[in-house]
Amino acid sequence: MAQKNDKNKSKSGLISHGLVAENRRARFDYEIGDTIEAGVVLTGTEVKSLRLGKAQITEAYASPEKGELWLINAHIPEYLQANRFNHLERRPRKLLVSKKQLAHLDAEVSRAGNTIVPLKLFFNDQGKAKLLIGLGKGKKNYDKRATSRDRDWNRDKARIMKEGGRG
Repeated sequence: MAQKNDKNKSKSGLISHGLVAENRRARFDYEIGDTIEAGVVLTGTEVKSLRLGKAQITEAYASPEKGELWLINAHIPEYLQANRFNHLERRPRKLLVSKKQLAHLDAEVSRAGNTIVPLKLFFNDQGKAKLLIGLGKGKKNYDKRATSRDRDWNRDKARIMKEGGRG
């Protein structure tokens, strides 16, 4: 059973490619528009900690500052086997995007209510750490209730269909 859930993990328990962390709350709190896959500048101990599957991006956001894009408040815990060469857990990390994408994101963020939200942190097929970021506009409370209502209805509808329509 545990083997089915950990398809991306090798026999040693390390993630070679696939999902590391997901911000499931983002699609509930924000209306996501454009998405961009960005590279992440990491140190060696951060990569090793990510390969163990330990990272949280739920409270993180991206910010364009001084002509660069930065990931702020992402939590990558310390790698326990490293000693004095360890990294800071919540340090700002540089995101790698093209100048054209950065200009587009900067223009969209300057508008009221838009923010850059990290959606997924993963290793691609080449084994490089990537971050899927989305341009989000904050939802109002009534939008969140509608999202919750739609999700509950879809769950009930799937249950009814599975039972063969004998509601």
